[in-house]
Amino acid sequence: MKNNRLITIVVALLSLIGIVLFLMTMGVDSEDKVAMSDAVSPLVTYSLVLLILTAGVTVLASVFSLFKNPAALKKALLGILAMGVLLVVSYMFSSDSQVIDANEKVIAAAGSSVSKNTSTGIWLSIILIVIAGGFFVWDLLKGLVKS
Repeated sequence: MKNNRLITIVVALLSLIGIVLFLMTMGVDSEDKVAMSDAVSPLVTYSLVLLILTAGVTVLASVFSLFKNPAALKKALLGILAMGVLLVVSYMFSSDSQVIDANEKVIAAAGSSVSKNTSTGIWLSIILIVIAGGFFVWDLLKGLVKS
């Protein structure tokens, strides 16, 4: 109960700081770009710090939870291994030709690592979509057979 109260106080403090920073931005003339930038900058920095802290705490809590549960750790490691295998397969399928955006502008030249990585990401997405579609159809057929 004491720990719950401490968390409530910390959340209230963080919220109060956020509200004060937000109100500071509300009091600035929107036409004055320099003043607006100076007022918004602390709010953006505060938001980024909170985001990074929250992500860090979440990742640490997940890792500690995995180490407490060996079965979940084994499943997570198998999932990471499977993603690694899919990444290697998609890298083998990828080409290193130039990458062009929607406006016909060259984003990455042919033979560059950016081009190869972009193609790898596209192939990985395609492979994952095919796998997800296969599981969807399998589940659909399984549901039809049971009915």
